[in-house]
Amino acid sequence: MRSPRERTLWAGLAALAIGGAVAAWWYADRWLPHAGPWAQQTWRSMTRPGPETLSRDKGGPGAAAARTGAAASAPAAQPRKCVQGDRITYTDQPCPPGSQDQAVQSGAITSLPAQR
Repeated sequence: MRSPRERTLWAGLAALAIGGAVAAWWYADRWLPHAGPWAQQTWRSMTRPGPETLSRDKGGPGAAAARTGAAASAPAAQPRKCVQGDRITYTDQPCPPGSQDQAVQSGAITSLPAQR
């Protein structure tokens, strides 16, 4: 059981949160055009982190190349979508014989596994 003072505090915080939500909804036409692009970019960077978020000192694919600057001078290989029957393979190499090379949509692939 909570004390009367604690119940009053929690009720006040709940009323403040509800009041803030109502005020944000009521005035959304004023602040949403300014915050919308920022929120979209933040959401995109949280859900699809790019190579700029990788640490250069961590050991990962291309970490040594990033330190030497070799990755900046060599162009990145374009990904390919190879379709063979009902099997689809994404690669940065030429498609194997007997498969069709199809265009890859922008943003469809975020990373390619290392060659083994």
